[in-house]
Amino acid sequence: MSRPWRRWALKVLDAIGVGDLARIGHGALTETGWRRSLREGASVDARGEPLPWISYPAIDLLAQRVPRDCRVFEYGAGNSTRWWAARVDVLASVEHDAAWFRQLRGTLPAAVRLDHVPLLDGGDYGRHARTVAAELGQPWDLVVVDGRDRVHCLRESAEALSPRGVVLLDNSERPQYAPGIEHLRARGFRQLPLRGLAPLLDHVTETSILYRAGNVLDL
Repeated sequence: MSRPWRRWALKVLDAIGVGDLARIGHGALTETGWRRSLREGASVDARGEPLPWISYPAIDLLAQRVPRDCRVFEYGAGNSTRWWAARVDVLASVEHDAAWFRQLRGTLPAAVRLDHVPLLDGGDYGRHARTVAAELGQPWDLVVVDGRDRVHCLRESAEALSPRGVVLLDNSERPQYAPGIEHLRARGFRQLPLRGLAPLLDHVTETSILYRAGNVLDL
């Protein structure tokens, strides 16, 4: 739309009370890729490149601060795995959904470790999944908790971290994850909640980073 026509159209929309929504749609929602993510049903940016399905403030912070030598372990795989694969040299991820695991594994670089770890009836998925992390023999600098059984995964994360390690928890506003957060806070972790829109979502969500002094993100 040319600028004169756009100005005219916005005046009409202002007259009926929806001009601000139109301005937002042509601004931040387009620049972040939110509109495209909604249209494509995938967590992507404005160019169609993969994004983690977490809040935009969290994405921005990670993109600016995560160093190449950061060792990342994910509970829950997806477009975040593709995003991390382009940014760090050591990446491992576990996924409980067999169909999604099969679809995803062919799209990742060979250096990325992706394992299917099924859910256990009445079991502790966090501990079960961490056996993969233990096999790799890595102290992890960043553990992403964005899959199933997140409270147990948070508890296991503390044991898997390097001295500079941090934990990233998505949807940290949900009350059911509070026991896992408190487990880490009792061990000296601080919480940085990053609230805002996220790809695909039409409401504000929260992604938290749990960290200690001397961490890999320099928080």
